[in-house]
Amino acid sequence: MTSVFSTPAPAASPADGGDDAGLAARVSALDLESKVRLLTGGTLWTLPAEPRLGLLPVRMSDGPQGVRGTGDDPGATGLLAPAPSTLAASWDPELAERLGALFGAEAVRKRVDVLLAPGINLQRTPVAGRHFEYLSEDPLLTGILAAGLVRGIQSLGVAACPKHFVANESETDRTRYRSRVDPRTLREVYLAPFETVVAEGGTWSVMSAYSGVDDGTESAPMGEHAGLLRGVLKGEWGFDGAVVSDWAATRTTGESARGGLDLVMPGPDGPWGDALVAAVRAGEVPESMVDDKVVRLVRLAGRVGRLDSSPARPAVPARPDTAEYDLLRETAVRGTVVLRNEAGLLPLAPAGLARVALIGPNAVAPYFQGGGSAYVPPVRLVGFAKGLRAALPPSTEVTVHRGGDARLHPPFADPAMLADPETGGAGVRAEFLGADGAVLGSVVRETGDWGEFRAFPAGTRRVVLRTDVTLTGEGTHELEFGAVGRFEILADGERVAAGDDDRGVDLVLDSSHHHPEGITVGFPVADAEVPRRVALTLDLTVVDADGYGHFVTAHLRHTAPGTGTAEEIEAAVEAARTADVAVVVVGTNEDVESEGWDRTTLALPGAQDELVRRVAEANPRTVVVVNAGAPVLLPWAEDVPALLWAWLPGQEAGHALADVLLGRAEAAGRLPWTLPARAADVPVPDAVPVDGVVEYREGLHVGHRGWDRAGLAPAFPFGHGLGWTEWAYEAVTADADGAEVAVRVTNTGARAGREVVQVYLEAPQDGPDRPLRVLAGFASVTAEPGATVTATIRVPSRVYQVWDVAAGAWTTPAGAYRLHVGRSSRDLRLTAAVEIGAA
Repeated sequence: MTSVFSTPAPAASPADGGDDAGLAARVSALDLESKVRLLTGGTLWTLPAEPRLGLLPVRMSDGPQGVRGTGDDPGATGLLAPAPSTLAASWDPELAERLGALFGAEAVRKRVDVLLAPGINLQRTPVAGRHFEYLSEDPLLTGILAAGLVRGIQSLGVAACPKHFVANESETDRTRYRSRVDPRTLREVYLAPFETVVAEGGTWSVMSAYSGVDDGTESAPMGEHAGLLRGVLKGEWGFDGAVVSDWAATRTTGESARGGLDLVMPGPDGPWGDALVAAVRAGEVPESMVDDKVVRLVRLAGRVGRLDSSPARPAVPARPDTAEYDLLRETAVRGTVVLRNEAGLLPLAPAGLARVALIGPNAVAPYFQGGGSAYVPPVRLVGFAKGLRAALPPSTEVTVHRGGDARLHPPFADPAMLADPETGGAGVRAEFLGADGAVLGSVVRETGDWGEFRAFPAGTRRVVLRTDVTLTGEGTHELEFGAVGRFEILADGERVAAGDDDRGVDLVLDSSHHHPEGITVGFPVADAEVPRRVALTLDLTVVDADGYGHFVTAHLRHTAPGTGTAEEIEAAVEAARTADVAVVVVGTNEDVESEGWDRTTLALPGAQDELVRRVAEANPRTVVVVNAGAPVLLPWAEDVPALLWAWLPGQEAGHALADVLLGRAEAAGRLPWTLPARAADVPVPDAVPVDGVVEYREGLHVGHRGWDRAGLAPAFPFGHGLGWTEWAYEAVTADADGAEVAVRVTNTGARAGREVVQVYLEAPQDGPDRPLRVLAGFASVTAEPGATVTATIRVPSRVYQVWDVAAGAWTTPAGAYRLHVGRSSRDLRLTAAVEIGAA
């Protein structure tokens, strides 16, 4: 086997794939068909090998709450981190780098070479379905933390793949819409985080978006947008890595090949292959473009150790260890935001707690992670009840009350209810049938969630799922069936549901993929002592999604007869009334926050608002914990003494919450987005395309900038967070060019604490249109009670600049600038003036 490293290349590191000239020469020596074959995935998750280049298969995996894996081992689990917004709430790039290194180690453990993370689109609208997957509404905060994640991931020899380039901030019709963004807004806001991960993170790959961009000079799907991919990303920024398509996003041959895309995923089918070979021979695509794409992919392989003489990647423990669990717990704690803490209710003193009432739908069933491609089967889960019980003295009584169900869909059927009709053992039997009806194989799985299932023999045309469901308990049990495509569902031989939608790939990429619309059927059980057995058959025709592969998807959910919401709330209120403290955990769930669809409301689902009000009336010592990734309305926020935002906290949720509530660690988080008080005040209330276009009408005024421009008061502003102590801001100085700001602060409280010192730039308002203030920099300091410390904040020169559309260049308008320093975007305590002269 010949290696691309066989000729010494003193000017380049072997980890970078050798010297470019030598690598290009080896690539150009391949025949055209062989080169083109390398530009489409070999499978759903892997890239093809090429022995003549010493190229080994490269494996990819979803993120960003961990490393999902490739599905080769259906029983595989992994470390489940808090959602990215939790990390963003830490405002700590060093923590981001440490967490990135954990992801890198987990990828090495799972034999993954490219992690499809972090997600660095902006949280432009609070209803965006993937809001929890992204970091912040602010481009500076997003870029700095994302660069830290990228550096950490790649320190283990694993490529990061920031996504989704670019202006892909919503899910509705995500495979079809185009974002209409003016060139200046695109440069200063939405391209900014990607520029940072290229310049400061050194990312080795980037994923292009499903959606397209119309920037006034070019309007095209993102994978075909030559101005942004070839012109900006590869040209101006000098990005030397690979541009990867989102899965099944590529629909053209010549346009996408010329546009700057390097790799079509998944494979082995797709719009390139023979069609691209023909396009090159017809002169529609220069062969030099094909060569450049292959060079980039081989360079990527070298960086991740997938060339035959690449140096070995660092060794990692074979299984997750305690230190990794501790880092996930620390991330969840550090990201927790104290929104309110009246009369110092928090932290709680364990010695004074004889009885704790833990209440709420999310207290019983925490929402650990968001839905969609980010899902990671967790190695373990520590719920809120488990974490509190472990942390409190054995003498403390902890009672748990749901207070009503907040889910739009019932939970998946308990595996204990499901029996294989062939053997009587646990599970659901799947038989794989060919076009002639012959059985090609079978498999048994325990769960009623068949999600996106594609592990069946070649030639499979139908998948028939069969299980016997045992319903125990008197009353009417409801079974909810969900499937997409063409299907038929039988209960005891009687047809109860059917579908005939053959849209194929659109079923996968749009909302129905992740949450098929449920069809509910009631099954009465007459005698509590005599269970009812129902024989179910789900006959599913395989969806043939061009470019995405063959799959089926099905859900089986169950609702048992039981107490209604009103009765559950009464029981919760009574428990709160007799408790020393009531901890109410409210929030969202997988029916609400997920890839694939945008939310239609910011209200908490179910009767959670009523639950909070009733509990707070019954017990003046009520702590409310919000377990949600994206903003929700909290109409009772000023009526509860203590309020925490705990995000989607990952596998260590319960331990982290106990650490915070009992003061074992400080909840030092700061909001990375603005929390609205009213839905009507939100600057960008939705992102529904009109005639296939999402208009970015707000321009530069995204997030807190839009709130400032409108002069509206949110429930809690961007950057807000209280922690466990108080801080006095005493002095600020800035150097002559405003590149560095020094802020002296004193911890005036009774506890040690961490403060995030934030700097906001106010530009001259007599020049080009600019936001009232923009985040210009930040830094964290820690201090003991009474101690004074100095925070030094670097202000990037780009913060002062604007994009001159006519000149196609960055310029710095002259004038008087003001640097405001404080604890949030609305709590600004000191100001320094900087005079910038004409260039």
